[in-house]
Amino acid sequence: MAKTDDRKTAPHLLVVIDHQEARVYRTEVHGAVPLRITPFDPHGHGRHLHSAHEWTDGKRQPERKSFYEGVAKTLRGAEQVLLFGGGTGRSSAMEMLLADLKDHHADVAGKIVGSVVVDAHHTTEDQLLAKAREFYAEFNRK
Repeated sequence: MAKTDDRKTAPHLLVVIDHQEARVYRTEVHGAVPLRITPFDPHGHGRHLHSAHEWTDGKRQPERKSFYEGVAKTLRGAEQVLLFGGGTGRSSAMEMLLADLKDHHADVAGKIVGSVVVDAHHTTEDQLLAKAREFYAEFNRK
């Protein structure tokens, strides 16, 4: 019985991510205000993630690691997580987050139910949330 109750309260989350921030929404709450996660920026250079070619000795930069750690921590306890992001391949913060979750947070990665390429800069929050709710409705109908 407790599992059924937990399932009802566990959130369905939407992560809208780019190289400057991750916005995390609870999709089942209308009018939800996103939790914003930004990379640590010790030098004040615009708070963006360094590109993949700036890794040294095969290790990610500290701000990238702390950024993904912050996102992973925020996603703990979610029943399902949907990722929205722009770009593909190495230029995609969404794909880089997904890879990091698979490598370092398999429990959270297991909650990812989809990743969708969107133009988040030209889409309102209401439109993003509507797309996420539509996705979840279709996904959970199956």
